[in-house]
Amino acid sequence: MTDDLDHDHHDESPTDDVRELAEIPAIEVITKAIVMLMSSSAEKLGLSSRDPDESPHRDLDEARRLITALAGLVAASVEYLGPHAAPIRDGLQSLQKAFREASAIPDEPGQGPGEKYLR
Repeated sequence: MTDDLDHDHHDESPTDDVRELAEIPAIEVITKAIVMLMSSSAEKLGLSSRDPDESPHRDLDEARRLITALAGLVAASVEYLGPHAAPIRDGLQSLQKAFREASAIPDEPGQGPGEKYLR
């Protein structure tokens, strides 16, 4: 039975994946990317742990990159987000605040991750 499953999996062509992606509306792809960046940022800030300072996943350098990418995506797509724009921006601001609080030497106002994109 496993052989049949493996065989079926190999029968799929790369164009099947492309066709599936082609059917997904752009806003859904953008929103999924935003959610992934937010989730990964929170993990890298240690926010999934009881004590973020002790999280084995905490990596502020990585968090900075993710939050900056998130801010750029939000800024570039805000007009398409409709009623979801406000909660997404709130989530981004919460991540930026958490980053500032976690930093030993906080960035100057306007210089934090992604802040230049949302002025």
